[in-house]
Amino acid sequence: MIKVGFVSLGCNKNLVDSEIMMGACVKAGFEITSHAEDADVIVVNTCGFINDAKQESIDTILDMAEYKNKKCKFLIVTGCLTQRYKDEILEQMPEVDAILGVKEMLKLPEVIKDLYEGKQKIKVFDDTSSFVYYSSMPRVIATPSYYAYIKIAEGCNNRCSYCSIPLIRGKYTSRPIEDIVKEAKELAEKGYQEIVLTAQDTTKYGTDLYGKKMLHALLEELEKIEKIKWIRFLYSYPEDVDENLIEVVKSSSKIVNYFDIPIQHINDRILKLMNRKTTKEGIKRLIEKIRRSFDEVIIRTTVLVGFPTETDEEFEELCSFLKWAEFDRLGAFMYSQEEGTLASQLPQVDDEVKQRRYEKVLNIQRKISKRQNKKRVGREYEVVIEAKDKNNFYIGRSQFEAPEVDGKVLVFSQKKLTAGKFVKVKILDAFEYDLVGEII
Repeated sequence: MIKVGFVSLGCNKNLVDSEIMMGACVKAGFEITSHAEDADVIVVNTCGFINDAKQESIDTILDMAEYKNKKCKFLIVTGCLTQRYKDEILEQMPEVDAILGVKEMLKLPEVIKDLYEGKQKIKVFDDTSSFVYYSSMPRVIATPSYYAYIKIAEGCNNRCSYCSIPLIRGKYTSRPIEDIVKEAKELAEKGYQEIVLTAQDTTKYGTDLYGKKMLHALLEELEKIEKIKWIRFLYSYPEDVDENLIEVVKSSSKIVNYFDIPIQHINDRILKLMNRKTTKEGIKRLIEKIRRSFDEVIIRTTVLVGFPTETDEEFEELCSFLKWAEFDRLGAFMYSQEEGTLASQLPQVDDEVKQRRYEKVLNIQRKISKRQNKKRVGREYEVVIEAKDKNNFYIGRSQFEAPEVDGKVLVFSQKKLTAGKFVKVKILDAFEYDLVGEII
């Protein structure tokens, strides 16, 4: 039996794509292996969002190519990098045997068979097609047994001037509510207690399919699934976090009090150049409204520093705002000049300036994160256990920590705990990113 190994890079949306491809391979009779040294075929699902991600993808492809000196016969590359550089990859990387576009992932088993039949340098792309997965498609979940991602839409219509995703993934396409609920029910029956909704922009969900925003309605339906414990949604744009959405989260016993709202910047001129559909005043009002609506809530954001033409004064305005807003979580990126985007044609900020601004934002946020975490000392939370570290602390998350991107709750327990178990924990200490607690 042919063994296929996968390396999935980039975001959780890309991970879902990898899970779909693994499902297609299993359906075709192949075996999935998590060990590259055992694989007959290695598939690298790449990210091509910013320069660092592109470099990681290239490095990983070259690393995986080394296994062709051992058992591996074929190296296949798919994902965002191939969609953007379909001609260059096959021409400049002779180690690669086949590439697929992001809309052709279900053709992977067919490509593998073609390679075994002697076909060489296969390139499968159809830029006129679109792809959205459905619950009927087989899927091999790669996350731990207690949480899973559900991609509720594909593509993006926002056209932020710095972002290449619409060029790669195409227009925004929502999945029907019924199909998402069906998938969530199936996951719940298999024991997945935390469902994480993801898309390029979850708050635009339904606008193409139903003619209006329907994330709140989807959440209400998911709330009814008995075996689900936590429901989380990511990537919500500030202009679309409205009263309906806040109220649904507030009234729910399952939707976690966690808002992931990428603002990118706060200066109105920069926001306009970014083609963002919000303003400083609008963002400020939203943060105040969310904080007023909940006794305890986490707000996570992302900011982009060094955007073309960003002045020192505009950057300092962002820093001042971050100190005012006191975001609980923050991800920062240095602007990456992406060909084909409008921002790439603007006067660029020097790399050293970008680096300096990036480091300053991180330093500001470290202090804020520690201060926000200190507020949680003495409080009690339900925590899901994920692993055990070398110091005999269990590692877990409360509803206020999203998988993969946030800090952890380190739990001291005399009892043996297993991954996926939910326990009650009292917080004893707090650091910049992590909390320490004990079993109650």
